[in-house]
Amino acid sequence: MPDGSSTSHLYRPKLLSVIAEGYDLAAFRKDFVAALTVAIVALPLSMAIAIASGVAPERGLYTAIIGGALVSALGGSRYQIGGPAGAFIVLVAATVAKFGLSGLLLTIMLSGAMLTLLGVLGIGRFIRYIPDPVTVGFTSGIAVTIFAGQIKDLLGLHLAGAEPPELLPKLETLAQSLGTITPAATILAIILVALIFTLRRFKPAWPRKLIAVVLASAAVAAFHLPVATIGSKFGGIPHGLPWPSLPAISWPTILQVLPSALAFTLLGGIESLLSAKVADSMTARKHRSNMELVAQGIANIASAFFGGIAVTGTIARTATNIRAGAKSPLSGIMHSGFILLFMMIAAPLASYVPLCALAAVLVVVCWNMADIEEFGNLLRDWRAAIVLLATFGFTLAVDLIAGIVAGCLMAAILYLLRKQKIPH
Repeated sequence: MPDGSSTSHLYRPKLLSVIAEGYDLAAFRKDFVAALTVAIVALPLSMAIAIASGVAPERGLYTAIIGGALVSALGGSRYQIGGPAGAFIVLVAATVAKFGLSGLLLTIMLSGAMLTLLGVLGIGRFIRYIPDPVTVGFTSGIAVTIFAGQIKDLLGLHLAGAEPPELLPKLETLAQSLGTITPAATILAIILVALIFTLRRFKPAWPRKLIAVVLASAAVAAFHLPVATIGSKFGGIPHGLPWPSLPAISWPTILQVLPSALAFTLLGGIESLLSAKVADSMTARKHRSNMELVAQGIANIASAFFGGIAVTGTIARTATNIRAGAKSPLSGIMHSGFILLFMMIAAPLASYVPLCALAAVLVVVCWNMADIEEFGNLLRDWRAAIVLLATFGFTLAVDLIAGIVAGCLMAAILYLLRKQKIPH
């Protein structure tokens, strides 16, 4: 079977290629099992990411259902799983805090249009050339920021006012609130983090995050633990998708959210193509980068249309999809269908899910995002270390865009200096 290199430039969804090559019942069975496996992983993650982003948990589910289905149906990768991603938590939270939910949805729609345009213009092939130290640096910076945002729910803290979005003021506010710690939430969160890591080592095929959330919810319901839950904070989740609608649109608002939309676009393009590249390395195939960007753009527009948040390719869920035996993009489409089914059937049970359990899930996500081993490897080379630390530091101190710009500029300066020293 060809690896797809000869057609990687085409604007043709991989789903059509799969259908043209022939799709049989055996492939469908493998896709079905993979879809169910990924949906079980995506269910708690989608809610956790939404809550950490400052929106209601169902908006993460809308994203996985609508955005995930379109990424698979239209995308340039056979195995890419789209949905809400931890990398976007900081951006989404900052945008919704500044512009409200309507402003966030408009930002995501604009970002979707930009991603589609980048794909149409053939920019996808250039994004992959962003240096690895930049990618590792901003990803690790985001992981640290996300972790800081989970401390409140991990410890069950009660803040006197709003939690500051900036890292240092946030940590200062949290430190001042340590006297309000909820022991039940803290102990439960520690147990769940330990459980997830233990299952990852001894039972890697088990849906450890879902197991942790289900056990925590059962404990809260059975023992009436005094911890905050989805029900106590959000009143539960709905049984299905909302009617599609447009956010308020005006030229002044568009100009206000445009810088945020650019940030969403840059991160979305990098994250999606990085995930597709990981899928290529696991399957010895080649994705269609420009088609992938077009699909991500359309998926973001549609997600916002249904009240969802930012959509991107998700590395962990894509890898799970491959390991579960997926054969085509139909597994990604069916994974979205399973999440919708779970939402329609089990929505009342979500009220028992403790927020500290979802925070524990995100702590594990942060650990995986940080990629400490690769971070350490890059520090051994002084050039890579400078780029890495510049990106990491600016991401923490300022924001994601500043981190990426600083890292890329530093990489370019070092490249030019090195080139000048090479004798001609």
